[in-house]
Amino acid sequence: MVMNMGRDAEQGVVELVYQPVVGDYAAALRERRSFNRAGRLQKVALVLIALAWALDLGLAVGGGDANMFLLIWMPLMVALLWFQPWLTARQVLKAAARNGVFRATVSEAGLTVVTEHSSTSVGFAAQPRYRETKELFVLYSDDKNATCFTVLPKRGVAHPAEVDRLREILGRNLTRV
Repeated sequence: MVMNMGRDAEQGVVELVYQPVVGDYAAALRERRSFNRAGRLQKVALVLIALAWALDLGLAVGGGDANMFLLIWMPLMVALLWFQPWLTARQVLKAAARNGVFRATVSEAGLTVVTEHSSTSVGFAAQPRYRETKELFVLYSDDKNATCFTVLPKRGVAHPAEVDRLREILGRNLTRV
């Protein structure tokens, strides 16, 4: 893919070339967890599990009738919930890694992602929300659990000024969550 920065800048197009890594997907899943329904339920579950564990620990320390099963398994459940985005990201990366290098083109009309084995075009109506992190832009679908998302790592742009242009395009066309 030949990039013509002058022409692309005039047309409002930003191109990214990147190889996905686990951290990209883990960050996208962590961000999604902060605003979707399942993520809110996980936060409540973590608090309830921590309270139950603290009460049971208090019983154990006070010489009461504590449930040893809960004392052992509750911390493991918390760890599982805490690391769930990273564990899921590893599985997503296994599928994505088969596609090789990703080449994304973002314009006012939406985005196109081309890999060695596939190409996908996504209009902004299909993923009308986005989040920005220190290292990524993540576009999300508008269903209640944001089941579909696209990761655009900032490291994929050819020049740091392209990040600002990408932010402008996304800001004009999507809702920041």
